Amino acid sequence: MSATVFSIASQKGGTGKTTVAMNFAAGLAQRGRTLVIDADPQGSAGQWASLASDEKPFPVSVITVAGGFSREIGRFKRDYQYIVIDCPPTLETEITHQAMAAADTVLIPTLPSPVDLWAGVRLASVIEQIKIGRPTFRAYMVINQLEPRSAISRGMQQALSEFDIPALQGHLRRRAIYRNAALEGVSVYCMGKRAEPAAQEISNIIEELL
Repeated sequence: MSATVFSIASQKGGTGKTTVAMNFAAGLAQRGRTLVIDADPQGSAGQWASLASDEKPFPVSVITVAGGFSREIGRFKRDYQYIVIDCPPTLETEITHQAMAAADTVLIPTLPSPVDLWAGVRLASVIEQIKIGRPTFRAYMVINQLEPRSAISRGMQQALSEFDIPALQGHLRRRAIYRNAALEGVSVYCMGKRAEPAAQEISNIIEELL
């Protein structure tokens, strides 16, 4: 059985791409063997996993690729049930194109402001081109760092309506626990009761997708 591949992509930095990738992968690991491919030159996913302790290792295998992974992707798909690719924050690299070509679904973390959403215009056009040749290819925006006491602004709702890429119903709030998880090299699933709301947010996104 071939793996389901998710690429976590963004056209700009600072959207929480790696935070989404690592916690999303940890949630998927509860359902099947999962691999994270760290394709971002910054290597944030690999660094995150390296901070884990021997007593509490990160629950997902993380490999860092620098020159691409197109030759290995077939083997990865056979060995794992889920693969999550943390892409570079740009479309201008060959490895991003590899990640898009390999993915069944692309998730696009987006901060809750129209300005950040508009930064993804070019990404949206690339996704539309992929869909022409692959009708089953899916892409969704994930609203990230939503303020706890505010709904998505009217401006954001209007901006979202102008795109053909739908936003998931599930979203992630701005929570310190996500930053703490990265510092400890774990996911929010491993941080006890204080992280339960964050873990539920990730699980809601997984349920919506699967």
